[in-house]
Amino acid sequence: MALRRLGGGLLDLVYPPTCLDCGAPVSTHGSLCPNCFKQLRPITAPYCPVLGLPFEVSLGAGALSVEAIADPPPFDRARSAVLYNEVARAIVSRLKYGNRPELAVFCARLMLGAGADLWADAPVLVPVPLHVTRQLQRRYNQSAELARILARRLGLSVDTGLVSRARRTRQQVGLSSAARERNVAGAFSVRPDAVGRLRGRGVVLVDDVITTGSTVKAITRALRRAGIAKIDVISFARVVTGAEVPI
Repeated sequence: MALRRLGGGLLDLVYPPTCLDCGAPVSTHGSLCPNCFKQLRPITAPYCPVLGLPFEVSLGAGALSVEAIADPPPFDRARSAVLYNEVARAIVSRLKYGNRPELAVFCARLMLGAGADLWADAPVLVPVPLHVTRQLQRRYNQSAELARILARRLGLSVDTGLVSRARRTRQQVGLSSAARERNVAGAFSVRPDAVGRLRGRGVVLVDDVITTGSTVKAITRALRRAGIAKIDVISFARVVTGAEVPI
């Protein structure tokens, strides 16, 4: 233990810990400075029990959001840790494109509480897959990094092979909601032995950010066709109308 503390102290001298967003000095690695942290907007109750979208005020037990009523999702529940704002975007961008897989530790820490009602039945965590060529370019799948950290903290299983991306799709950035749906339609395949592989357990899809939900909806539909009955979704950030920044 003493050697570990000494090693950590030497590391801090060589690479002083800085804020994940603005780069200001902080006390520990993998954290935000107080100013950036207070800009994060956690999604807490009251929220839609299906989509996890926050309500301004409580609408009563079981009240659904307009979005969930108008376009019921194929998955059962979605939960996200924070609103997608400037700080969340910076973290997600560095995690996804900046070769910073260690940022997944910070994100997963917030996702643990956000998904508290998803963990009770010991689901299998399934990260949203990247196409093999894109994963080679990035060196890792950020959703898989999140899933592995969540699994370690929760004592759950991760299955990175249950779902695969059968074709390489365009990046979703800048696409309209309808274009996103078309882009990922039929893009995912599920192992034919999925039901037996899960042994009666449900699935929680893990992603970094939910924008329109087109990707997790497409994966859910593929899982439903394979016979999977229980499917929830967890993400670090969530785009919410009126609170989002461009993605």
